[in-house]
Amino acid sequence: MKKVLHLLALAATTTLFLASCVPTRRWKASEAALASVRADSSRLAQQVAQHEATIGQLKQQIGDLNTKISDLQNQSGLTQNQLNQSKEQIAEQRRRLAQLQALMDQQKRAIQDIRKKMTDALVGFNSSDLSVAIKNGKVYVSLSENLLFPSGSATVNPKGKEALGKLATVLNTNPDITVDIEGHTDSVPIHGRYPDNWALSVARSTAIVRILTTDYQVDPIRIVASGHSQYDPVQPNSTPEGRALNRRTEIILSPKLDELYRLLESGPTPE
Repeated sequence: MKKVLHLLALAATTTLFLASCVPTRRWKASEAALASVRADSSRLAQQVAQHEATIGQLKQQIGDLNTKISDLQNQSGLTQNQLNQSKEQIAEQRRRLAQLQALMDQQKRAIQDIRKKMTDALVGFNSSDLSVAIKNGKVYVSLSENLLFPSGSATVNPKGKEALGKLATVLNTNPDITVDIEGHTDSVPIHGRYPDNWALSVARSTAIVRILTTDYQVDPIRIVASGHSQYDPVQPNSTPEGRALNRRTEIILSPKLDELYRLLESGPTPE
């Protein structure tokens, strides 16, 4: 009997032990699984953080690129505006150049026309006493002292007055011609009515002005008179021939250039 009771007690103890071992294994397995889940969650959290950091960097890069694109677009627009302005300025300069060239061509034709008219009008005079030439874009009618004046005098002789009358006819039929009259002498000092060659050269040019305006009704507003004395020679004063050529009166004719001057004074188009 004691043996049977002992066996029963042993069986009960074994049963209790076995019953207590099953929850312990399950608990440990649950703890292991929980630890694994926590580890996985931690790794996922780290990966999410890394991805978020990468996303932030990419967004910053995208923002920087958008700023650069905007800057480049602005620069491109500015460059295009500058290019358009340059094209407009070039077009304007070409237009002004074409206008200027047209006016210069017109002036050349007018100068040639004046020269021809003067040459035709003065055809009967000796070439040694009178010449018509183009110089510096103007027509120079050069009349010798021999044709116009007695030596040392500012009184125009009849032959000279005849030449001035023919010249005045051309001037009166061409009111757009301006007239500069210059008196010139040689370097030999004079004695008599005029104190020096300055006074003589001025007196001669003004005497011609009076004949043109008073006797032949040329508009005085168109005329300018001046004296150059001996200081603008065409030949050296060291020879009689040279001095004879230097004793002259030059009537300088040019078409009115008001339109040309206005174009030049207008200047380039402001940038």
